[in-house]
Amino acid sequence: MTTVAAYAAPAAKAPLERTTIERRAVRESDVLIDIEFAGICHSDIHQAQEGWGKAIFPMVPGHEIAGVVSEVGPGVTKFQVGDRVGVGCMVDSCRVCENCLKGLEQYCLDGNTGTYNAVGRDGEPTYGGYSQKVVVDENFVLRIPDGISLDVAAPLLCAGITTYSPLRHWNAGPGKKVAVVGFGGLGHLGVKIAHAMGAEVTVLSQSLRKQDDGKKLGADHYYATSDPKTFEELRGSFDLILSTVSAPLDLGAFLSLLRTDGALVNVGAPEEPVSLNLFSVIGGRKTLAGSGIGGIQETQEMLDFCAEHGIGAEIELISASEINEAYERVQSSDVRYRFVIDTATI
Repeated sequence: MTTVAAYAAPAAKAPLERTTIERRAVRESDVLIDIEFAGICHSDIHQAQEGWGKAIFPMVPGHEIAGVVSEVGPGVTKFQVGDRVGVGCMVDSCRVCENCLKGLEQYCLDGNTGTYNAVGRDGEPTYGGYSQKVVVDENFVLRIPDGISLDVAAPLLCAGITTYSPLRHWNAGPGKKVAVVGFGGLGHLGVKIAHAMGAEVTVLSQSLRKQDDGKKLGADHYYATSDPKTFEELRGSFDLILSTVSAPLDLGAFLSLLRTDGALVNVGAPEEPVSLNLFSVIGGRKTLAGSGIGGIQETQEMLDFCAEHGIGAEIELISASEINEAYERVQSSDVRYRFVIDTATI
């Protein structure tokens, strides 16, 4: 066991504080990673505040992890000391179910093991990236290409794959009109990736406050959803709408913006239930869907794609002592566009 410094929430809704945690000794197929950067995801806040249900405390959040390999187990074949690597939202799965065998570990029928706020298959709680080091099985570690710096790569391990996976699955590309709802930590990467895939990209945001940024990062069009004329003008326009917001939406209104056979895909997860008149789906053979991160192979594909197209997150680098302030700012939508913790300050 190795003792490392970390920032943890001692209880639900409590401020995070500096502490120490134990990391397991490196096993046969394990990789020890010296964490250099950890992104702050809105899901960290949801879980630390038990917005998604009962959680495990003390909790060390963080599933956007970028660092360097400092030790490998004797059976490791994929990595060596000095490699630039990342860890995303999961650190294990059953590996034998139908979905795992298809490379869809995120949908493991036995439940994947979350990077934090979970219990591993060894019965021990998992702790995330707001810490100095982490030990992960090599099969759940990603290689970060040299073309992306580690600080802007960290958010790709959640926000990047969360948007890439549905864009790829629903065939965003040339000739397709894609709308991204919300222009925050997820949305700005959705815009960058959809643009790089060759789609015509529209941002649907509450206001036009970030319009200049949206256009700069790849949006062809930018509309305010607070303006009722938006829904009139854009009715029946899109092949795919990617909703990245974690607040309840009027799903019927957004479904009206789809073409026949279009899809509205949710990657944001509101804490409250939402309602829907099914005629919004039936009228036009439309699809209302959800998507959760991606498998390990697809996540590596996403990282390679981002390196090829020069895509990284737009970040604000902070010290560990600023985590609680950052949580407040995320909830106030006061970040452009992802906070990343310099873990050297923990």
